[in-house]
Amino acid sequence: MSRTYRIAPSILSADFARLGEEVRNVIDAGADWIHFDVMDNHYVPNLTFGPMVCQALRKHSVKADGTPVPIDVHLMVQPVDALATAFAKSGADIVTFHPDASTHVDRTLQLIKAEGIQAGLVFNPATPVDVLEWVIDKVDVVLLMSVNPGFGGQSFIDSTLRKCEKVRKLIDAHHRETGRDIRLEIDGGIKVDNIRRVADAGADTFVAGSAIFGQPSYQAVIEAMRAELAR
Repeated sequence: MSRTYRIAPSILSADFARLGEEVRNVIDAGADWIHFDVMDNHYVPNLTFGPMVCQALRKHSVKADGTPVPIDVHLMVQPVDALATAFAKSGADIVTFHPDASTHVDRTLQLIKAEGIQAGLVFNPATPVDVLEWVIDKVDVVLLMSVNPGFGGQSFIDSTLRKCEKVRKLIDAHHRETGRDIRLEIDGGIKVDNIRRVADAGADTFVAGSAIFGQPSYQAVIEAMRAELAR
C-alpha cells in the first residue's frame, strides 16, 4: 500500500520568543503539520504551552496561499478531558493523549471527536498497545514515543521499531475492514539518518524537533528527510 508521508516539526525546539514567525518559517520550508507538545509538570517533568498559545498560533499555521496547516496537539497531561476539550476549542485539528493518563480512554476519545476534530492515542516506549484493539474505531492517529516524554533532544529508542511494525499490522487490518485511514506517527530522535528505517517499520508521520529547528536551513532538513522517504 503506497503511503503519504507527513513531516510534523515540533515547536518544542523552536525559538519561543518568535513562535509565530517560527511556525510560518517551518511551514514555508515544507512542514505538513505543526506538532504542539503540551506538558503539565505532573504527568511529565516539564511545563510548556496552554490552549491560549495554540489559539494565538492558529492564524500563523497556514501556507502562503492561505491553506490551513493542521495543529497536532500532543497532551502529556493528567487529567486529560478538560484540556483536550480546551485545545479543541482553541484551534487544534488533532488531539492525542496517553491512555494511562485518562481514567476512561473511550470516553476521552468520544469527547475529542464530539468537538469535530481528530483524536489519537500516544504510547510511551515501555507502554503496551493493547488498549488500541478496543478503541481503534474511534482513533485517527496513533503516536508512538521513541523517547521518554518530557524533553526534546533525546536519542531514538530502537525497540519502537518493533512496536511500530505491530501497530502497522493492526492499522492495515482495520483499513481492510472499514476503509478508514489512521495515521501512524513517531515522535522522538527522528533525524535524516534514521527516518527511512522508521518508515520501513510502518510509520507515515514523523515528528522532528531539534533535527529541524536546530539547523540553519529548515528547508534543507525537510527536503533531505523527504529524499530519504522517497528512496
